[in-house]
Amino acid sequence: MKKIVVGILAGMLCVAAVVANADSQQDFAKKDIQNLQDFLLARDTPDLSDKNYDLNNDNRWDGFDLCLMKREYLSNHDTVTAGTELYRGFLLDNVLHSEKCGDIHYNVYFPEDYDGSEPYALYMTLPGYEGLYFQGVGVNLMAEQFGFEAQKYNDKMIIVAPQLNDWHETSANMTIALTEYFLENYNIDPEKVYANGYSGGGETMSLVMEKRPELFTAYLHCSSQWDGDFENLVKSRTPVYIAVGENDEYYGSEPSKNAYDEL
Repeated sequence: MKKIVVGILAGMLCVAAVVANADSQQDFAKKDIQNLQDFLLARDTPDLSDKNYDLNNDNRWDGFDLCLMKREYLSNHDTVTAGTELYRGFLLDNVLHSEKCGDIHYNVYFPEDYDGSEPYALYMTLPGYEGLYFQGVGVNLMAEQFGFEAQKYNDKMIIVAPQLNDWHETSANMTIALTEYFLENYNIDPEKVYANGYSGGGETMSLVMEKRPELFTAYLHCSSQWDGDFENLVKSRTPVYIAVGENDEYYGSEPSKNAYDEL
């Protein structure tokens, strides 16, 4: 009964806060919600002296402000429906509901000790044709080992394995939106953002490198061909490693050699 009463009071508090500050709108990140929540619970926080968390304009930070902040965050940001099944440490079939790109399906691995208190690396792994979403949930992880090998290199790294719909521009835009979502909503070290694209996923990532290479610290282009333009990539100086078999059964090695020569 006590929990029910507390829940009802918390709901009333949020409603009152919304009514009291209905005209105020700001753009907050998930980190701001965590910071204010930690502050109210007397936990350690980074320096918040430059933050404007007094959304209720009563010269203090309290539960009203937290409720308003959550409301503003939900109204200004894409939301996620979390998956429910696990496969070798990956939570399967999460869905980012992107206003610009529609539903983006992805699998994600969080190290057990990740709690948002320190920056972690981020690794995006895009699969070949056999790993696209219409092939089945989680098949990219079952067919390829990139997401598991990456864990051996850095135990403080979040690994995202998208399952997109094709290897063209729509999927490139989805990859960018998903990368930006993690950068904005999790404690990610922007100097440690990596990606690989295998086969068709490499074609997609080459388009990502054309559009937003500055998002990434380094990129592995594996057994694929380069479909994107090089100008922005060269300007960003994002390192690219190209790996392909001399007699790759689908692409051959010439497209990769040509991409290397262009770069």
